[in-house]
Amino acid sequence: MVLTGPRRIGKSVTLIDTAASLCARVDVDPRQIIHFPCDGMRERDLRRALTLGRELTRSVDNDRQRPRIWLLDEISAVTGWSAVLKAARDGTEMGDETVVATGSRWAEKEDIEGNLMAGRAGSGPGRRRRLLLPMSFRDYLAAARPQLHRLSPIDPSRLQDPDVANSLEKVAFDVDAYDLAWQAYLTCGGFPRAVAEHSRTGDVSIGYMRDLAAWLRRDVDPDAAPESLPRLLDFLSYRASSPLNVTSTANDLGYASREAFDLRLRRLIASHAALICSRREGDKLVPGAQAKFYLTDPLLAWLPSRLRAGLSTPDMTKLTESTLGVSLARAIDQLDEGRWISGDTIGYARTASDNEIDLAPVPVPSATGSVNTVPLESKWVDHGWRSEARTIEGKYGRGILATKTILDTSHRVWAVPAPLLSLLIH
Repeated sequence: MVLTGPRRIGKSVTLIDTAASLCARVDVDPRQIIHFPCDGMRERDLRRALTLGRELTRSVDNDRQRPRIWLLDEISAVTGWSAVLKAARDGTEMGDETVVATGSRWAEKEDIEGNLMAGRAGSGPGRRRRLLLPMSFRDYLAAARPQLHRLSPIDPSRLQDPDVANSLEKVAFDVDAYDLAWQAYLTCGGFPRAVAEHSRTGDVSIGYMRDLAAWLRRDVDPDAAPESLPRLLDFLSYRASSPLNVTSTANDLGYASREAFDLRLRRLIASHAALICSRREGDKLVPGAQAKFYLTDPLLAWLPSRLRAGLSTPDMTKLTESTLGVSLARAIDQLDEGRWISGDTIGYARTASDNEIDLAPVPVPSATGSVNTVPLESKWVDHGWRSEARTIEGKYGRGILATKTILDTSHRVWAVPAPLLSLLIH
């Protein structure tokens, strides 16, 4: 199994907790568990570590052969790691053993699917690629606002079912409390330490902000000046609700070429710091169309203004759209494994008059075959929502408009407060 997600999210802690849990089992000898960090290794170092891991635990096989459980942390830092594991799975006892590998970057050159998933990932129904992302709004409420009811998540193709409207009416009285919780979440994001600091002090420390920036700079732009990363995040946050012209943005930010800026975008996506929202028409991508880019956690949008003077604080309306888009992408990936990694989750659409629909219908699997998600539009308004709903109603005849506090399910397009919609999605 491959566990991937951004740095500072808790993957290493998850592995350590897994090792501790396994050691506590009566049917597992602690010598069966082999855990080591791979950050800083080269390909030959990884091969050597796999050999040493078995050699140093050989005594566990004295009475009978026992399978190992390999817990390999930050293995994606090793160029060629998937080929090394493929060779080990094909040529040693590891082929019949459990391997859990974590990584913070999903490198394009690593053939993870071909090297590790095709015939080498067991025959059970469980997911072989798992995402560990920052806490969702649901997770945030459980940790910081447990008194607020958490609506059960709904398949994104059934968000306008009649029973959903009934569930929403039951929490209508608390819309203001949900709104305040939503604004708090958009301020601190979902990195566990950030949530803890914000819950304790009402703010996220500048020290942790710098830790996040150091991670991103290392993975995205290690050779650039320190101020390049805040400017990049600031621009992406500012343009989150609009398709991005890569060429003009590269010029605006002072990159040497379009290719240089495009490389940074791809690294942001590979590091799980950004999510692509491509243009769609029906169930197809529109070739050559400009894409939108959402930062995957609200706190990343606050880094620029906290770390560099003169950069603006993020806009709550744009943060709402980004956060709902990320929530929908996570829900789609849960229904259809691998779509987050392949960049095939969410998309926007255009009308005949060139207006934009933020989150267009996309196909997802169901028990009866392929179905489409409910189209979504994010406006974060507390009045005049019907005029805002005309675009999505004109194109699809249905949909949900994410508002600030307005709840109205009496029309073909519903108005649903953004925090409640987020809970329904994921």
